[in-house]
Amino acid sequence: MTVKSSISLSDEHHAFARAQVQDGRFVSVSAVVQHGLDLLRQKAEDERLERAALRALLEERQRGSFVSAEEMRRRVTALVAARQADVAPK
Repeated sequence: MTVKSSISLSDEHHAFARAQVQDGRFVSVSAVVQHGLDLLRQKAEDERLERAALRALLEERQRGSFVSAEEMRRRVTALVAARQADVAPK
C-alpha cells in the first residue's frame, strides 16, 4: 500500500535527490526518499541488534567469574615470561 505524504526538503536535499533521478539511479524523488527511509530503518534495526548482542554479552560476563586487575596483571606477566622463555636462545 502506498500513502501520499507531503514533505519538505532543503534545497540541497532536493538537488541531490533530483541528481539521483537524472543519473538514472531512481525513477523519482519519492523513490530516493523511500530508499533513504529504508536505509534508516535498516540502520536502526542493526543498532538494535548490536545493542541486544552487547547486552547479552554483558549479562554473560556478569554471570562469569570476576578477575581483579591485580590478578589480570599477574596472568599477563606470567604469560609474557613464558613466551620470552620459549623464544630465548638455548
